Amino acid sequence: MKIISDWNEVPDFESDEEEHAFWNGHALNPRLINGSVHAPDSKESTTITLRFDPRMLSRIKRIARSRFLNYQSMMKQWLAERMEEEMRKNGDQDS
Repeated sequence: MKIISDWNEVPDFESDEEEHAFWNGHALNPRLINGSVHAPDSKESTTITLRFDPRMLSRIKRIARSRFLNYQSMMKQWLAERMEEEMRKNGDQDS
């Protein structure tokens, strides 16, 4: 059994069968799982609506499931990471 220690080692799956076959021979490093858990902000949040192509949403949900995450939490984490990257790149300060 191969231990996955980086999310980049997890491929995009074309089908549930392909994903099943992959996870039969691989396991996640517990530190990777713990490091991926997003701690919710104690501040109040705002609800928004986004429209996604059903296939894209299905792939997002599949990725989240493989990481043992809620897909909405994972998407918030992705957005937060990208926002930080953009702010560093542009030299912006957090407001």
